[in-house]
Amino acid sequence: MYDTEETKSTGLANRLIAEKPRPQADVFWSNEPVRTLVLKSRDMLAPYRSPSAEGIPATLVDPEGFWTGFSARMRVIAYNTTLVTSEDAPQSVFDLADPKWRGQAAIADPRFGSTSFHVAALYALAGDEKMDDFFRRLKANDVKVVDGNSVVRDLVARGEVKIGLTDTDDVNVALEDGQPVAMVLPDAAGLGVPMMPNMVSLIANAPNADEGRKLIDYLLSPDVERQLAQSEAVQIPLHAGVEGPKNIPAIDTFKPMTLDYSKAANRVEDVTNRLAGILGL
Repeated sequence: MYDTEETKSTGLANRLIAEKPRPQADVFWSNEPVRTLVLKSRDMLAPYRSPSAEGIPATLVDPEGFWTGFSARMRVIAYNTTLVTSEDAPQSVFDLADPKWRGQAAIADPRFGSTSFHVAALYALAGDEKMDDFFRRLKANDVKVVDGNSVVRDLVARGEVKIGLTDTDDVNVALEDGQPVAMVLPDAAGLGVPMMPNMVSLIANAPNADEGRKLIDYLLSPDVERQLAQSEAVQIPLHAGVEGPKNIPAIDTFKPMTLDYSKAANRVEDVTNRLAGILGL
């Protein structure tokens, strides 16, 4: 049974919002940035500057101390190596609207999870006109919109579609299983590769705030980044000197997307409504 993007980070954030009058959790650990920033905008987080954050790039630490990034994933284009050569594989997200991929591309529902972050980031960087046009062309190109990134991966692996937009950890599952799947880091020559750090935050008025801070210190440690890098999640360490995962390019080998995460978060609600109309969700 598949998990869906709706029941993961989005669903957890919605539960925390519902519990705001009487918080039940101490720490929010999200594997994509948007929900953390939504909680910050709703005054649901408390500042905490962990000593374990030393060495993490300043661009991935909130200047106000409300969140800290660690261990990142990337958004990638997966393709079936039996059906698509590396030379023919799309190099940009925008290539998915090319008529050559009509009916042969899949994406997860862009209202949820890492796909929600990705499309909000694209709207923030490329602008509404370009992105609305892209999604209209994607719709006309018979893109398959499915429940989650793992579904995208499996459709590509089975050859039910040739290409799909998903995450590095999902592609790694197929690689480790010997499936005919490879990946492209999209837009490396343009907007940059979308990179999604985990984010960890202390909940405002947490019932066990001291223990929450200790947990944050632990999660931000190089040892945890090492464990996440070597796990099935294959997450990219942000601390220097921590060995990265074998199937995923190191952070210093590609151009990451330059992004103000708060701007992407601010676009989520509007972009969700736009895409519901454009894609008929």
